[in-house]
Amino acid sequence: MGRTTTPEERFEGLPEFDYERHSVSVGDSLEMAYVDEGDSAGSNDLAGDRTGSGDADSEETFLLLHGEPTWGYLYRKMIPALAERGRVVVPDFIGFGRSEKLTEREDYSFRLHYDTLAEFVEELDLQDVTLVCQDWGGIVGLTYAAFEPDRFARLVAMNTFVPTDDTEMAEEWHQFRDFVERVDELPVGMLIQNATATELSDEELAAYEAPFPDEASKAGAYAWPDMVPRKDGGDGAELTTEAHELLQEWEKPAFVLFADSDPITGGARDPLRELIPTASEQPDIWVEDAAHFLQEDAGEEIAEEILAFVDRT
Repeated sequence: MGRTTTPEERFEGLPEFDYERHSVSVGDSLEMAYVDEGDSAGSNDLAGDRTGSGDADSEETFLLLHGEPTWGYLYRKMIPALAERGRVVVPDFIGFGRSEKLTEREDYSFRLHYDTLAEFVEELDLQDVTLVCQDWGGIVGLTYAAFEPDRFARLVAMNTFVPTDDTEMAEEWHQFRDFVERVDELPVGMLIQNATATELSDEELAAYEAPFPDEASKAGAYAWPDMVPRKDGGDGAELTTEAHELLQEWEKPAFVLFADSDPITGGARDPLRELIPTASEQPDIWVEDAAHFLQEDAGEEIAEEILAFVDRT
């Protein structure tokens, strides 16, 4: 099992992202990096890194989960506003961002991502969490929340879904997956720009490329598209299908907040809103002029919507 960690100098001087890197050990001693900001951010030390659970009096704890092929940088426009209301924890999944990376595609699995997220949440002992998730962050995060509801206070699901072994994917997703399968060099910046309504600067695109100095470091990004559980393939359907059933009994607040211009996940919005019983209790809102990576297109607006959701519930 080959491993690599992106040199820290590749993350220096990123626009709007001067957050300190913290980490915990998960799985087979894999280093999972995260940002920890706001009121009552963790303050304990483990192997030189901050890992604490924070103060029990913290008003809110927000857990922000990214997807493919992004990392915590995606949430930079949302962190400041949320951090004014509580603790904001933004991990990078294994294989992404400032976390350790496996260099062989076959070493990645749904179970790896699920288990390392679970260990991460348990290591920090996050409680009463408002989960904010998009893309794969939702596929893994909502699945985990379905099995561990006691750790969560609310769900915010954005441009994501909980696929099952009976899910049929959109044609645009098949095109994306087929592209990733056939390229020799994965153009991470291009993929993000193509799924964003706003024009990103060269510096912002470089920030998304920063975690991946070579193709071996992109093994996780190559693996994730084809891993989506679905009718004709994928991985992890035994977990997501059960989670899909469990979410039909979800009783805590849930807010489904999708972009109005995302052909990949747009069709999943209404089914997800119907799946989670409490979702229909929240406003029926589309984020306008936003695409798949809606955090880039409307991050500040989304943060305000999330805070309003917290106030309502």
